[in-house]
Parts: sequence; C-alpha cells; structure tokens
Amino acid sequence: MAFDSLSAFIAMEGHGPYVWTCYGVFFLLLAGLMVWSRHRRSVMMEACRRNYERQDQGQQRAAKPAAIMM
Repeated sequence: MAFDSLSAFIAMEGHGPYVWTCYGVFFLLLAGLMVWSRHRRSVMMEACRRNYERQDQGQQRAAKPAAIMM
C-alpha cells in the first residue's frame, strides 16, 4: 500500500489540499451540470408539449366545418 494510514492518504505528503480541492470542484461541477441538464430537459419537454397542443388545436379548428348562414 502506498500510504501507511488514512491520515497519510488524506495529507498525500503535503499535496492533499490541492488534490482534494480538485476532486471537490470536479464533483461540484458534475452535480451542477446534472441539475442544469435536467432543468433544460424539462423546459424543452414543456415547450414541445405546448407546441404539439397548439398544433393539435389548430388542426381541430381547421377540421370543423364552417356554419352556413342562409
């Protein structure tokens, strides 16, 4: 094993703060990307749903025969 104890592993011969900060930033950015992607997906799905409903309503109005006035 490269390290004698858990505290030696965390300290990493003085390089620990830099290494663990990089890991922390990486996982923070990864979590942020996941949240942002889920948000953008839900916004896009809602926009598509509204667009399909609008198109469907337009087709239903066009399919109705106009009332003939005499």
